[in-house]
Amino acid sequence: MAMKRKYYTAAESAEIWERWKRGDGLIEISRALGRRHSSIFALMMPTGGIRPPPQRRSARSLTLAEREEISRGVVAGQSARSIARALGRSPSTITREICRNGGSRRYRAEVADKRAWRTARRPKRCKLSIYGQLRQAVAAKLKQNWSPEQIAGWLKLTQPGNEAAQVSHETIYRSLYIQARGVLKKELIQHLRARRPIRRSRHATQKLGHILNAVSIRERPASVEDRAVPGHWEGDLLCGANNSHIVTLVERHSRYVMLAKVPNRTSKTVVDALIKQARRLPNELYKSLTWDRGSELAEHQRFTMETDIAVYFCDPQSPWQRGSNENTNGLLRQYFPKGLDLAPFSQAELNKVARQLNERPRKTLDFQTPAERFNETVASTD
Repeated sequence: MAMKRKYYTAAESAEIWERWKRGDGLIEISRALGRRHSSIFALMMPTGGIRPPPQRRSARSLTLAEREEISRGVVAGQSARSIARALGRSPSTITREICRNGGSRRYRAEVADKRAWRTARRPKRCKLSIYGQLRQAVAAKLKQNWSPEQIAGWLKLTQPGNEAAQVSHETIYRSLYIQARGVLKKELIQHLRARRPIRRSRHATQKLGHILNAVSIRERPASVEDRAVPGHWEGDLLCGANNSHIVTLVERHSRYVMLAKVPNRTSKTVVDALIKQARRLPNELYKSLTWDRGSELAEHQRFTMETDIAVYFCDPQSPWQRGSNENTNGLLRQYFPKGLDLAPFSQAELNKVARQLNERPRKTLDFQTPAERFNETVASTD
């Protein structure tokens, strides 16, 4: 027996869109409403994750309350003229309303009201649907993997004063994700950096990056910035296939690298590995750690309590604030290409890779090796 489909009420739909705007994920929303996340996705898919604008009823249109009065009048056998007199409406308005919604035998107020909302939609044509040359230029740049923001900026720069040849990046996004517009082909989404089937709220990344009691990188001592003082590290996870990961640590002064094997990316596992690595070094050589906003460091307070090492977090979507670590992760891809399963590598193999990196001369160190620079620092602490 097929399950009866459950529709969302207006209140439920409003709550879904509000939660989506705040950055809640499909799973979080589905748990809050007691629905399957697939049905939440089905609700959002037609508009590409972009909340449709609220419809407004014309003052001349029949309201749901009036339609309910019409329905009661029809059931009671009243004429269209008497119903119209009670509502202060024209008799022809009542006659047309009943006829277009199944006649007196099949008229239902709620069904008629939903049909009226549906037929009243008059979507405004967007600029890309009006100006074909502009649409072709945008599609061509998307195929070259330009972002909508880059396209909008380029058009503004190259077509100053020509409004017909300019378009906002938001219009481009909406034309991609709201396929009902029939402007840009859906396949062009594959040229965006994030190839999501529906558009995420700008608060989603911030929410994912929320760490309880996190200390911002902006509160990090100024002495850390110029790299003159050793003992300040940057960390991250290098990701591989099959949900495999490696902890990567880089000392800012010497660019010295340490790698740690972890079976998963849970906060307990990652923090345990970081504590173990920290205990291998003198206190003078491990004073602070800068990390991104990943949830794997949610237990950062436990790490600080057990090691007395301060932890600072980068701003959301700001990997450049951990420049040494980002650069090192790029170098590590020579040994661990993207798509490679990292789980089979032992800690001994990771130590070998770290040693090779540490023994390679660096231009930024005047062609000294990280190992040489780090050893000088170790010697000065003895």
